[in-house]
Amino acid sequence: GPSGCGKTTVLRMIAGFEQPTDGAILLGERVLADAGSMVPPERRNMAMVFQSYALWPHMTVADNAGYPLKVRGISGETYRRKVADALATVRLEAYAERRPSELSGGQRQRVALARCLVTEPDVVLLDEPLANLDRHLRQEMEETFREFHATSGATMVYVTHDQAEAMALATDVAVMSEGRLLQMAAPAELYARPEGRLVGGLVGQGAILSLPCFQEMPRALDWSLLRPMMEGGAAASPHGDILVRPQDVIHDADGIMCRVSTIHYEGERYSLRLTLPDGQVLRAYCREPAPVGSFYPVAIRAAWRL
Repeated sequence: GPSGCGKTTVLRMIAGFEQPTDGAILLGERVLADAGSMVPPERRNMAMVFQSYALWPHMTVADNAGYPLKVRGISGETYRRKVADALATVRLEAYAERRPSELSGGQRQRVALARCLVTEPDVVLLDEPLANLDRHLRQEMEETFREFHATSGATMVYVTHDQAEAMALATDVAVMSEGRLLQMAAPAELYARPEGRLVGGLVGQGAILSLPCFQEMPRALDWSLLRPMMEGGAAASPHGDILVRPQDVIHDADGIMCRVSTIHYEGERYSLRLTLPDGQVLRAYCREPAPVGSFYPVAIRAAWRL
């Protein structure tokens, strides 16, 4: 969800830093918090990864990773083995004696992950952990998170406003807006069948058109249904919101004539902004550039009624 929608507040309630005023938070069958009681954070067996890494600058990588074990009174061979295993998981064995100031942003984030792993938590909470990294490092860290998840077996609750991160990492995505949970589903389900205009606008690229439609129409629409709606064949009927993804807008000489408003080169393709005859806007991808201001006939393979 967007900034300010309540994502971090939810994470803080799961961690035990905030108490819910209503409802309950459960881990399996165990009630962690409700309006009348709350298990303290140190008894929840959870670990948290912050956007700022929160590493001790005077400690080595190994000492930072092992700090939660020291707090729990674990020492000796058990301490050394757990720290070594955690650093090996995030591929930082060779950096054990370095200080955080000698590491890159991605390496610091991996130290923060290793610090989570040593405690073998039931739940790992991540609050926008990649927001401070460049695109290349973010992609590298996404792969690290996937490996970390497979290795640790822990449930991971990952807060982000970046939908690409959410789609790449999650088994389930919860979409929030203004303190409300709008929809929760697997990424493919959420992308293909969003519930409502807000989710449709937040998840994936696309255009939301207002077209004449009837309640008895299917949610999944093909060109045979869309064409008469777009040509105004059902102008008297009520209008509904229709989500059209760019990859479903195809060049078709017999299609509806649009005007090219803008074109952007994205490396392997061009991204077009098209204006329909009624003034509404579509987005499309193409391999060859189309001049701005030219006419571009399109058909729509599929769309989803919100």
